[in-house]
Amino acid sequence: MASSSDPKLANRILRGLGIGVILGATTLLLGPRLPVPEALQSLLTHAGIKSSATFLELMRGVSTVLLDPFGRVFLRLLFFVVMPLVFASLATGVVQLGDPRKLGPLAGRTFFFFFLNMAIGVALGLVMMNTVVPGNFVDPDTKARLMTEFGGAAARHVAAGQGQAGLSLALIVEMFMPANLLAAVVGQSTARIGDVLPLILFAILIGLVGTGLAPEKRRSLQGILELVTELMTGIVHLALRLAPYAVPCLIYSVIVKSGLDIILALGVFVLGCAGVMALHLFGTMSLWLRLWTHWRPRAYFAAIKEVLVTAFSTSSSNATLPAALENASEKLHLAPSTAGFVLPLGTTMNMSGTALYEGCVVLFVAQVFDIPLSVGQQITLLLLSVLSAVAVAGIPGGSLPLIAGLLITFGIPAEGIGIILGTDRILDMCRTATNVGCDLTTAVVVDELTKKAEARGAISGKRRGG
Repeated sequence: MASSSDPKLANRILRGLGIGVILGATTLLLGPRLPVPEALQSLLTHAGIKSSATFLELMRGVSTVLLDPFGRVFLRLLFFVVMPLVFASLATGVVQLGDPRKLGPLAGRTFFFFFLNMAIGVALGLVMMNTVVPGNFVDPDTKARLMTEFGGAAARHVAAGQGQAGLSLALIVEMFMPANLLAAVVGQSTARIGDVLPLILFAILIGLVGTGLAPEKRRSLQGILELVTELMTGIVHLALRLAPYAVPCLIYSVIVKSGLDIILALGVFVLGCAGVMALHLFGTMSLWLRLWTHWRPRAYFAAIKEVLVTAFSTSSSNATLPAALENASEKLHLAPSTAGFVLPLGTTMNMSGTALYEGCVVLFVAQVFDIPLSVGQQITLLLLSVLSAVAVAGIPGGSLPLIAGLLITFGIPAEGIGIILGTDRILDMCRTATNVGCDLTTAVVVDELTKKAEARGAISGKRRGG
């Protein structure tokens, strides 16, 4: 079964994107000048497509009646798995930690730097999106057409939220702990920012309680959760088989309805995301090295160059893990206990590139549909991007349904994810390199701090003994 890391599938999606862009641009340039033959017009009228004076108008009708529904099948398969995938993945990740009381200082440092790393990454991404605003490269008329096409539910959601009071302790409790969990999950909650938050909290609670079960019961719970995750991943794989055909339909429809400015906006978005990922990897991580380790950034990145190239070319953190472990031992000279704990855990939890990307996608689609997100909503988006990146770690193609879930949470048309699907392959390579590079840097920092703490403990022990 093909996965999102399958190079053949990725190449087919890229080819589909190219075909959709070329056909869409050709239709925009030549369509207004081409009349529609009466015979074809009559045939399409019987098929339910309204009469059109020009070929461009005709293809807009064809896109609405034929291409959009086909693309929607692909998107809806992803939407199906949002809730069970979030719950099972996040709960599994917590259960796998074992007894939290036994994790010790090593785990405490590791999780602190994991969260700090992802939070900084998402914050940088959101700053970039608010500064560059790639969605503004789409003209107001196009935004209005997109909202007419996709945004009815979003407009109702936003309008409903405008009448509510500002952020308060009572609202926060309602957002995370509604009176009826099932009603919140299916979208019937009165919370303004809704549906995914209580499910995430419930998954964490299940995972934490699960860590305290007897070993046999804990393994059974973990097995059930992993089975649910595997089933949801299988549905994602089925959806991805449609991607090479759905992506050109979706991008063609967007272009003929929106114009070539959507391609410009996508180009700015891709460059902005790639640039901020590079800034986080080579900028933020360089600061960490200088603050907490003896490494100099130039020497450090030279030492891990081969691992970064492997991550970039394979687009898989799991496939890069053996090379990262070898590099940590032979070139970075980390303690085996630190490297053996931090790097495998980082492969499944420390996904700063993925978290950064998810936040940027949500904000980009919001900008395209002209749906403003307040500072408070963007802070919530930062937290949800971190948590969802942890949940999606190691699942091929799993970020797509979770991004769709985030879009729904903020009242943004989830179909908007179709706009960025064709660019996902290139940015997947960038975010995997970012993920792996940040994993190694976190391992170096944790190793250095652990050795210093052990040295201080040894000195204190000698003093007490003396």
